[in-house]
Amino acid sequence: MVHVAKEMERQGFDLPLLIGGATTSKAHTAVKIEQNYHQPVVYVNNASRAVGVCTSLLSDELKPAFVEKLDLDYERVRDQHNRKKPRTKPVTLEQARANKVDIDWETYTPPVPAKPGVHVFEDFDVAILRNYIDWTPFFMTWSLVGKYPAILEHEEVGEEAKRLFKDANDMLDRIEREGLLKANGMCALFPAASVGDDIEVYTDESRTEVAKVLCNLRQQTEKPKGPNYCLSDYIAPKSSGKKDWIGAFAVTGGIGERELADEYKAQGDDYNAIMIQAVGDRLAEAFAEYLHEKVRKEIWGYASDENLSNEELIREKYQGIRPAPGYPACPEHTEKGPLWDLLKAEETIGMSLTSSYAMWPGASVSGWYFSHPDSRYFAIAQIQQDQVESYADRKGWALLEAEKWLGPNING
Repeated sequence: MVHVAKEMERQGFDLPLLIGGATTSKAHTAVKIEQNYHQPVVYVNNASRAVGVCTSLLSDELKPAFVEKLDLDYERVRDQHNRKKPRTKPVTLEQARANKVDIDWETYTPPVPAKPGVHVFEDFDVAILRNYIDWTPFFMTWSLVGKYPAILEHEEVGEEAKRLFKDANDMLDRIEREGLLKANGMCALFPAASVGDDIEVYTDESRTEVAKVLCNLRQQTEKPKGPNYCLSDYIAPKSSGKKDWIGAFAVTGGIGERELADEYKAQGDDYNAIMIQAVGDRLAEAFAEYLHEKVRKEIWGYASDENLSNEELIREKYQGIRPAPGYPACPEHTEKGPLWDLLKAEETIGMSLTSSYAMWPGASVSGWYFSHPDSRYFAIAQIQQDQVESYADRKGWALLEAEKWLGPNING
């Protein structure tokens, strides 16, 4: 996003820039992005607010006051950010690697998949996915903050939440009945081993040919009471001789979503245009939840006796993790490239990547499966220049390319 802002400035763009998405924030926009572009750079925390923001920016009467308030708000956020004392001190990459997750690989035996290889789920039953929906983020899309189902009885927003919930389920009924959206997904399990901070993925169980190398980042701040986490720590080291595995997945609940949204917009129905996208997002996340459960219980089978409620699934009470490229544990987006190549996702289920590694359709989820019982989610946060240089070398990039993709995580 920093790179996009700089490019818009360099090329003389004269349009406002709206920033949004799960990995963004007002603080990140104010501290890292806004100063790189002379036009308004507006953090929009969900799609439902974009219409109001654009209305203000397009209005000759409303724009000056809107921009003035925005500038003051960003100045306040930057001031708060600058006054914060650093919570932790940076360490060298060598120190961070010396403090990796301590796993006793000598006594641990990685689980062998019950059904290795590729598994495809085309035109999957929406009726099944509905049972796995986490509704709380759905209400956040509409700027209603509260946990489902309690939000339906909330004193102030309960009635509006009930109306939205009914409309969403009516839309889901239509999707089931008329096939308005198509849900496709796939997963695969591959032999793998860690080599330092990276993970080698092999073409077959002979483990003689490397199909892809997955490059990972490591936390690089002082951790007196815990390890400096890296995803590769959860895969058995190549030197251990243990035969470990890694999973990959990609799912979408939104094939046909864009066309439907455009139809609603053409009819002047912005409400249902947003609703179909919000419902598509929920289906994609539900598909990711369903498929991960199926992998744990049947395909990989390391938790065959698992019996969790939907609430327990939402609270991630299961063994293993499914981190997604672009999120805190693996924030660098180009790692979706090896994921797509391993799965052959575009030719198999019609999911593609844009030039900036965004997934298409928009209502999509992808990532990796780790089975180790100690695996957990974490945030990489700020890294130092020595790790940027190491990452560039391992990816075969020029330093400038690494700095572009790692910009949000580079200290300073």
